[in-house]
Parts: sequence; structure tokens; C-alpha cells
Amino acid sequence: MKNTRHFRPLLADLGFIGASSLLLLLAQQALRLILLLRNPELAEGASTTDLVWAFAVGIRFDLIITSYILIPVVLALLLPNGLGKRRLARYWLLATGGIVLFLGISEPEFYHDFHTRLNSLAIQYLKEDPSTVSSMIWHGFPVIRYLLLWAVLLALLAWGLKQADHWTRRFGPGYPAWWVRIPVFLICAFLVALGARGTLRHGAPLRWGDAFHSQNLFANHLALNGTWSLAKAAMGNDKKDAGKAWVKIMPREQALAGTRKLLLTPDDQLLLPEQYPVLRKHAGESRLARKPKNLVLIIMESFSGQFTGALGNDHGITPRFDELAKDGLLFDHMFSNGTHTHQGMFATVACFPNLPGFEYLMQEPEGQHQFSGLPALLKPLGFQDVYVYNGAFNWDNQKGFFRNQGMTRFIGRDQMENPVFTDPTWGVSDQDMFDQALRELNRMNQEKPFFAVLQTLSNHTPYALPDPLPVSRVTGFDGLNEHLTAMRYADWALGRFFDEAKKQPWYQDTLFVLLGDHGFGVKKQLGQIDLLRFHIPMLMLAPGIQERFGKRIHTAATQVDVIPTAVNLLLGKPFTHQCWGRDLLSLSADDPGLGIIKPSGSDHTVAHFRGNRIVIKPPHGKAVTGRYQLYPEPSFTPDENMTERTQMLSDLKAYVSTAMHALLENRTGLPPTSHTGQSR
Repeated sequence: MKNTRHFRPLLADLGFIGASSLLLLLAQQALRLILLLRNPELAEGASTTDLVWAFAVGIRFDLIITSYILIPVVLALLLPNGLGKRRLARYWLLATGGIVLFLGISEPEFYHDFHTRLNSLAIQYLKEDPSTVSSMIWHGFPVIRYLLLWAVLLALLAWGLKQADHWTRRFGPGYPAWWVRIPVFLICAFLVALGARGTLRHGAPLRWGDAFHSQNLFANHLALNGTWSLAKAAMGNDKKDAGKAWVKIMPREQALAGTRKLLLTPDDQLLLPEQYPVLRKHAGESRLARKPKNLVLIIMESFSGQFTGALGNDHGITPRFDELAKDGLLFDHMFSNGTHTHQGMFATVACFPNLPGFEYLMQEPEGQHQFSGLPALLKPLGFQDVYVYNGAFNWDNQKGFFRNQGMTRFIGRDQMENPVFTDPTWGVSDQDMFDQALRELNRMNQEKPFFAVLQTLSNHTPYALPDPLPVSRVTGFDGLNEHLTAMRYADWALGRFFDEAKKQPWYQDTLFVLLGDHGFGVKKQLGQIDLLRFHIPMLMLAPGIQERFGKRIHTAATQVDVIPTAVNLLLGKPFTHQCWGRDLLSLSADDPGLGIIKPSGSDHTVAHFRGNRIVIKPPHGKAVTGRYQLYPEPSFTPDENMTERTQMLSDLKAYVSTAMHALLENRTGLPPTSHTGQSR
């Protein structure tokens, strides 16, 4: 009877561990419910079964986090008195549980903006300027409300742990001998290790692909655990390893041949093939009756194709862009290469794709390489340059990156003259940026050609806009109202810029290219890569451009195609480049266009589309193939038996592998002796 009493304290501790595990699992399911309630519009496309199953599958991911939290508590079973008075155990469980709860209540807004669980994108933000990030969070989100929610959940967890301690109170003297404690510990350790794996299968532990139980992307993401995905990103965000995996995905010569077949057109002559993967001379020709002298590239923050009236999505958000489109050449199947500004910047201006593990290329050592982008092509020809931006150029290392590429003049928030509005987070308003851009362009030596990059910012959280607003606020779109109001304001500022630009002597000599840096999350999600987040408008304006090319181009393309297309229109003669896109206006009539895209963060999913066919390659598991359409209503139709599946998957692997080789080996730019042509 005495020996039996010795077992009671051990059994009581096991009961406390079990009750604490249940509390942690319930807390994480509550966080999943909060995520669902914050994003109801995304859940509309999922069936009730899909959503219920997401909670069921999610338990496996929650169990991983719970198991890691329990490791010190289980180890305490080896002590002569076990968990003792449990005070330290409760403090540990409350502290670690509090961290999980804090991350969980931070995630609904993160997901609402980025349509992804916490990942390396969140880590990257934390690495940036703390004052800017803090200001963005404070002014852009209901911080107090979420902190109060966190406090309530933390108090409930503390109360639950106290009750668990009370319900499993220890009775009886002493603790079992070591020869009893060790077997019990080993059994518990085995169960914790099993929980930390998240699966009973042999081989690899639970992976994010195991959450993908449905055709609905949100339901799949809902099954994941934000703490788990953030921890995976922090521990496994090794870009070199990610790169090496793609480098080895197919034989190098096969990948090189496949990439060249994708990118080279009949107008291209391959140069130095032993040294450079896609260096070629493009047989450009003068296509416009009046050849432009200058180039102005306008990159609009978060300018989604899904709310652009000229693309058939007329919600009254972009009336000025729509008006400009009546006189220009509109590309209606244009996609961003990534889903974040820095990816849109280096893809567009530097003409290099967004690769797995290198989403923050402008900040990485490899970002010091030379790229065959806009500065490399035009600066040797005597072009003046200017880059005008609302904010601070240290963000995303923009100034360092583009100065290294050859740009020389940078006008940021601190150089703006008499701004009418400055927000505490980012900088001046879009109308101030455009006003300053007009001043800078007018200061150019009109005897020499110039190119300019103008980048907007007002359409970014926290959407700090002038008061009073020069446009009416958007209503009827629930959680997107503020975002779309900022987009409407950015459109107004764009129109105001063109009203004044048309009065300037350089206007008729200038090719304007307008496009979004990326889209943003909308109610409908196409495929496993959320294709509509990449859909952006692109518009080219120049005298005679409609007469030569018509009003609209349906060719599917991405941002890496912008510079080859624009530079050929600008120069109108052969030029040498190594862009990872093509001149869209020199393609044959039967070429549907193509592109390689990848989302932000540590999600290494990559997709390749050709026309309306798409193959989506996750880092693990089977590729998904199907067909998408943007008009009249966006849709995605899976087609696992698509005849082009094998070839498109091979092309995807070839392109990414070859681009990765070029990046890692510093073969992304032009040869030292190369130039873009004779004097202008």
C-alpha cells in the first residue's frame, strides 16, 4: 500500500502534463479560429468540410509546437521530486504559451495582407529599420485591440494552468525510485518525440505540404500553424541550400539548352555562350514613326489588376489610369515576378527573376553582382538618370543596389521640396513624389536623353493619406476599403502628374511605362499560388504606339519582359543584353507568352505559365497543372493530364536552375567590354 502511494505523485504529474498539453492545443485552435474570423471573405470559396478538416489537420501541426514546449517539463520527471510544486513548470508553460499566443494574434493581419502564414517575410521585416517597421505596425493596424486580446487569452491560459494544477494535485509522500521514473520518462519522451514529428510515417517528419488537403488555398493555409512556419523559416531559411537544390534539379547542359529555347527569339543572336547563359544581341528596329528619346518608368505600389478598370474590373478605383489607357498600349496578362516591392523592383529594373532563397536579393551579397537591366543598357549611351521615391532609400537597400547598377541620382523623402503631406512611417505622399519628379525631369539637360524611375508608396500599409482627401473614400469592399481608397488616391496622383507632364516640352519625346510592383490578396484565390496576387496592369504610352501595335496586348508576361520591350522601342536598333525576359513586341503572333513567378517569403513554390496554361511546383510533393483565365471572370481549372505538363515542368526547372547558376557564379550581367550599341 505504501509503494502504491509513492506512485500517486508521479501519476498526478502525468495528469498535469496531459492537461497542460490539452490547454496548449486548445489555445492554438482558438488562434486558428481567430485567423478564420479575420479573413471570412477568403473562406467563402471553401466548403464546410474543408474548413472543419483544416482544424483537424491543424492539430498535427499544433502538436509539434506543444511537444517542443513540453520538453523541459517532461525532463523534470527524472528529478527525485518530479515537478515539485510545479511553480517553475507553470511559469515556463505560461511564458512559452504566451509567445505562441502573441504570434497567433499577430498573424491574422499578416495573413490578410500577404495571404501566407508567418514566414521569412516577417523575419525580414524585423531586420529592417525598427522605427519604420514599428511606425507601420502602430499606424496601420489596431495594435491596442490585439494586445488586449492577447492579454485576455494569456489570462485564460494562466487560469487554465492553475486549474490543471489544482485538479491534478499531488497526494501522498515521496516520489517513485529512479528505476520507476526512468521507464515512465522514456515513454513520455517517446510520445513527445512522436508529437514533435507530427506523423507516424517513416522518413520525413510532417511538412507544410501535409496541410494541403483541399483545392482551396485558404483552407490549406488554415491547417498550418504560424509559430511552426515562422520557426521553420528562422531555422531553415538557408538560401544557399535552396539554390543548390535547384542547381542540381537537372543536368546543367540540359537546363541551359531549355532556358535558351524559352528566351531566345528569331531576332536574337547568342553571344559568348560558353561564358554567359542568355547573353544575346537583339535585332531591334525602329517601330514607331517618332522614336522616343527618353524613358520614364513608373512603378505603382500594390496596383492590382483586379481593381483596374481598363482591364475590365471597373469599380471606380482607377479612373485616371483608365483614361490614360485609351491612348496607350495595354498589356492585360502581365504578372509580377513576386509579391513584394523589392522583388518587383529588381525584376523590373534589373531584369532578373525572383528565385527561391533569394527573394531579398537587393540586400544579399549576390545583389552586388552586375545585372543586365535598365542602367546597364542606357547609361553607356549617355543617358541621364534619376530615381524618385516617396520614402527612404535605405529601405530594402534600394540606393545601394541601384547605385551599384549604375544609377547616380536618388531623390527620396529627405530631398522633397515643400511636401504637402508627410506620414510618420514612410515619407511623403504620392502627389508630392510626382510633383518632385516633374521638377527633376524639367531640370534635365534637354539636349541629352534621360531615363527615370518613379516609385509610388501611398498605397501601402498604413495608408497614411492627405486630409482632406482629394478623392472619395471607397466603400462596399469590407476589409479592402482602406486599401482601395489608397489605390484610388494613387491613381488620382498619377493622373495629376500626367496633366502637368503633357505641358512639358519633353513629353512628346518620352516613352512612359506604367505598371504595378505587385498585386494584393483578393477574395478569390486562383490555384495553389494565388495567381491574382501577381496580376498587375502594364501600360506603354508614346506617340503613335496605338497606330503601330493597337490598343491591347494579350501576351502573357512578367516584369522581366519590361526592359527588353521598352529598350527596343526606345533605341529602335540592335542592342546586347542578358535580360531574363523577352521583347514582347517582337514575338510571333502564335506565341502566347510565358513567365516564371514565385511568392514572397520562405515558400519556395515556383510556377511557370505559358499562355493560359500553368504548372505549379511546390518544394515537396507533386506539381499541379491546369488552366487559368482572367477574363471575364477569373478561374482556375486543374488538369493533371494536360498534354504540356511534362514539357512545362521541364522548362520551369531549366529556367530556375540556369538562373540560379548564373546568380551564384556572377554571370548575370554584361561582359566588361560589351555595350548596347553605337552612339545614339
